[in-house]
Amino acid sequence: MRTSTDCIPCFVRQALDAVRLVTDDEAVHIQLLRDVLRDVSEMDMRLPPPAVGQQIHRLIRDLTGNNDPYRELKDRFNQLALNMYPKLSALVENSGNPMETAVRLGIAGNVIDFGVNSHVGEARVHEAVERALVQPLDGDVEAFSQAVANGKEVLYLADNAGEIVFDRLLIERIPPEKLTVVVKGSPVINDATMVDAEIAGITELFEVIDNGSDAPATILADCSRAFRERFHKADLVIAKGQGNYETLSDADKSIFFMLMVKCPVIAGDLGCKVGSLILRRSAHAGFVLEKVK
Repeated sequence: MRTSTDCIPCFVRQALDAVRLVTDDEAVHIQLLRDVLRDVSEMDMRLPPPAVGQQIHRLIRDLTGNNDPYRELKDRFNQLALNMYPKLSALVENSGNPMETAVRLGIAGNVIDFGVNSHVGEARVHEAVERALVQPLDGDVEAFSQAVANGKEVLYLADNAGEIVFDRLLIERIPPEKLTVVVKGSPVINDATMVDAEIAGITELFEVIDNGSDAPATILADCSRAFRERFHKADLVIAKGQGNYETLSDADKSIFFMLMVKCPVIAGDLGCKVGSLILRRSAHAGFVLEKVK
């Protein structure tokens, strides 16, 4: 997916939000904005938005000397999700369709995205859970369940810290011998790394690997050879979040995209409304994204 001109204000806002987490020094804020605006003016618009985001957050880390500006927020939302987990797990088990409920709650967790919205609060997470249980789901849970059952090697591309606890509700319904969970290779925004997978309790249950990249998505060319080999070998990929949709929507691979649409650009590309819950599968032939009804 190419970068839209509508993404540019978001890049600038995201950069300023991130640097303000690290320092109150206005001189640093101004220097970062100058650097970001320079880089954005020269960027290749054919690249997906996370490729630009990767460069911005490298600038922030270099300028501030802070390798993980969002660490405190990630810890906070990991703990929030862990506190919610027992109740949500019981909700899944006692529902009429546990797989669908787990999918809905997994997508609800995608609201914890500080790249798109720096003002997500705990109330917003609880609201997302309530809405996800009742609003329409754009996708076919039966087709998803069948694909998981038929898959021999399944990769689950995690997105954000906090959200990764919500992911447990779904991945615990997949046999551990066929599933590998993937996190980012190093910190970027509030994306989940191995530390967050450990906090979420996932490393105790499943194989967890990192993709070797600091991009806020899955840019295959930037990932490690070990991850790329696993990606190409897998017969099913489950990709969480908008960033993974942006970077993998053109990949020649069987992928189920799971996300909450939080951006008009993504909504336009998917042909849906902001706030939609998406569970859509890519198609092999010509890679046309199916809208399952």
